[in-house]
Amino acid sequence: MTSLPPQPISPLDGRYRKAVEGLGDSLSEAGLNKARVHVEVEWLAYLTEHSLLGGSPMGDDQLASLREWAANFGQAEIDQLAETERVTQHDVKAVEYLVRDRLEAQGLGQFAELTHVCCTSEDINNLSYALTVQQAIADVWRPKFVDVIEELERQAAQYRELAMMSRTHGQPATPTTLGKELAVFVHRLKRQLDQIDAIEYLGKFSGATGTFAAHLAADPNADWPTISREFVEGLGLDWNPLTTQIESHDWQAELYTRIAHANRILHNLATDIWSYISIGYFRQIPVAGATGSSTMPHKVNPIRFENAEANLELSNAILDSLAATLVTSRWQRDLTDSSAQRNIGVGLGHSVLALDNIKRGLGQIDAAPEVLAADLDTNWEVLGEAIQTVIRAEVTAGRSTISDPYAALKELTRGRRIGQTELVEFVSALEIGDEAKQRLLELTPAGYVGIAAELIDFLD
Repeated sequence: MTSLPPQPISPLDGRYRKAVEGLGDSLSEAGLNKARVHVEVEWLAYLTEHSLLGGSPMGDDQLASLREWAANFGQAEIDQLAETERVTQHDVKAVEYLVRDRLEAQGLGQFAELTHVCCTSEDINNLSYALTVQQAIADVWRPKFVDVIEELERQAAQYRELAMMSRTHGQPATPTTLGKELAVFVHRLKRQLDQIDAIEYLGKFSGATGTFAAHLAADPNADWPTISREFVEGLGLDWNPLTTQIESHDWQAELYTRIAHANRILHNLATDIWSYISIGYFRQIPVAGATGSSTMPHKVNPIRFENAEANLELSNAILDSLAATLVTSRWQRDLTDSSAQRNIGVGLGHSVLALDNIKRGLGQIDAAPEVLAADLDTNWEVLGEAIQTVIRAEVTAGRSTISDPYAALKELTRGRRIGQTELVEFVSALEIGDEAKQRLLELTPAGYVGIAAELIDFLD
């Protein structure tokens, strides 16, 4: 039997590549190496611009050319790094040699010894991961997350007045509106987005054990903490002054925990929409040419929401593992984080894929007002709450002597389905004030939604 040509193992790099491909620009080995080259070049630029460690400023054109090369990191650099790493057996050292080679090629060999000076590999790595994760969130994950929120918000406005039977414990309960229920998810997701946006992307740049020891040995008169802070913040990151050899990764754990929480809310959304489809509250819009079942031609399956469920669970399995693993490092350094962090893109990728499916799924459903109305009309017993509450108010106001209103309604409605006629008869015989009685007689399940529609305005 012949072997297949080389194939991707992960569906993110195979079947679903198109949905997640933007992540490869940052959360891939090439994306990480591009960021490493950027950090190395910027550190070299900082040293020369500030005439540190014997360096003198590069010419503007020379520096611009070096930065342009770093920004255009591509296949040639990827191939060269792979070849070099086969010899060095060290990925960051290979990056250092790549930058050195570029300096020589540009006639800037006099700056070669400033490449990677005073740096441990983790100085380069932690900044590179911070930059690539920051880019992935800003350019890929966040826009897709916002797309889902905006579509939910649009539908919440569209269905704000559409009355719907609630179900607590799976049983008919006080009605609401479909729009308000969607708005609950919008509100929850927006809160998570605010917390994700507030995450600090921390970076350290302080040497082998976070003490600036080599820096001070090379130049005891320089203000190295200030230099470190300026450099890190100049990259668009927040400075962490107290670390071991590694940046402690707490910000990463916080970020992945927040995204995992958002994933869980999305999972709740997917299961709720799936359930509403199941009872007919939403119709699915058939996609031309699509097949719902290989044997049952009538079926339109809610596959977008089912796919989202699975991918959200996979995403959280990885993100939860990262959040738990990355906060621990034995003494001043171990390499557990090195292997773990290479899976950041996988964790975020499954979340991005789920977001893509949810957005597409939301675009393939329509509410079924007649189904919602029929469900309400067959569950008049849900007005029992309103009736017993009004009676209590009437007793308190001295307009009724009914004892234990709750028990009276429980006897009438618990475990029973009653219709409008029975409820009208019951209310008509109540010893309550005329105004209260008229309000109850005019009440319908579809009208018993409180201020559900107005609550949506709290999203603004």
